[in-house]
Amino acid sequence: MTEVLRAAAGTYRRLAEFHGELTAFRRDLHAHPELGFEEVRTASRVAEALRACGVDEVHTGIGRTGVVGVIRGALPAPAGAGARLIGLRADMDALPMREENDFAWRSTKSGLMHGCGHDGHTAMLVGAARVLAQTRCFAGTAVLIFQPGEEGFAGARAMIDDGLFDRFPVSSVYAMHNWPSLPPGTIGINPGPMMAAADRVEITINGKGGHGAHPYLAVDPVLVAAHIIAAAQSLVSRNVHPHDSAVVSLCSMQAGDPGAYSVIPRQARLVGTVRSFRREVQDMIEERLGRLVESVAIGFGATATLDYKRVYPATINTPAEARFAADTAAAVVGEARVVRDLTPSMGAEDFSFMLQVKPGAYFRLGQGETCPGGGGGFLHSSRYDFNDDVLPLGATLFATLVERGLAPTPATAPDPQADPSRP
Repeated sequence: MTEVLRAAAGTYRRLAEFHGELTAFRRDLHAHPELGFEEVRTASRVAEALRACGVDEVHTGIGRTGVVGVIRGALPAPAGAGARLIGLRADMDALPMREENDFAWRSTKSGLMHGCGHDGHTAMLVGAARVLAQTRCFAGTAVLIFQPGEEGFAGARAMIDDGLFDRFPVSSVYAMHNWPSLPPGTIGINPGPMMAAADRVEITINGKGGHGAHPYLAVDPVLVAAHIIAAAQSLVSRNVHPHDSAVVSLCSMQAGDPGAYSVIPRQARLVGTVRSFRREVQDMIEERLGRLVESVAIGFGATATLDYKRVYPATINTPAEARFAADTAAAVVGEARVVRDLTPSMGAEDFSFMLQVKPGAYFRLGQGETCPGGGGGFLHSSRYDFNDDVLPLGATLFATLVERGLAPTPATAPDPQADPSRP
């Protein structure tokens, strides 16, 4: 990895010296996964590591199991600059899935696994804390946010509701996520949408149960469900502008009893997800799906209701911060290894809640599809593992965002007044 570094070589060299310690820390987290808001051991290990790094303050219990570390730079701030704080965020939670790897650090907990690399994100931010606390080559304050409950629990919102940005009023906040589809050492970002909004839909269809041999005496909710599933696919193809993106997926159907092959059930239930980037598209799909569900059911003599829940908003980078993050990545790995127009993902991310209240950027750290310990594959795979080779690089990126963003002369940092689209 060293050969791809351009600037920030000193930071990378420092981190490379304790690469083995970071790897051991990451693998310990991997072996002891915890679900959202249950990260008691993980939070304790993080707080212990931050104190050992020499950070100035360690705050625990924010958003239930969240941890925040504070490091103050040693360089003089520009005259009249006021308080200068930059936030860096890493997620800590695991997934409720069974691991199928056989390396020594595989999960010790049945049915739980770090299948998305949050163990690696946490280790990289701890590495950044260590080098920032050692060098303090910045003028301002680094706020290191270790967040619980990203995997469907909205831990970012919980930390915000618990006063995260009131207590630590950062001017901007940054996060990265490993991405197996990019080669190690490649950084991907774009200046707008990075991930989609995630909405949960549940459709309940009520008909009239009966005998499968006498369907004319019943109102079959399974038939209604089939027509709703087919009709729902027209919402995107016939209502969303081709320049926009959206997904409607009805992923589960529950009706009847498989053992009762001749019984028409009284009720059927569909569960699925809607993904979109623009609020206007999201509003349109919710409204039209509701009307579609109701009208299709009426046409068959049944009734149906839609329960539409907006789980995570879209993850939208603010342009100035996205440009700053891309420039920082280019300073570390070289422009040729920075993808500035990365295709947005239809997955979702609760860092979006932070970007709704603070300017910032979310970017991808390439790690490839194979790992030194034998694991690999894409995120949420039962054989996934984080690539420990990129730990020093990710930590360098985190640290360099602070060192450039809080430089004594603010020329490299984004101008808070430059982009009127920022929240």
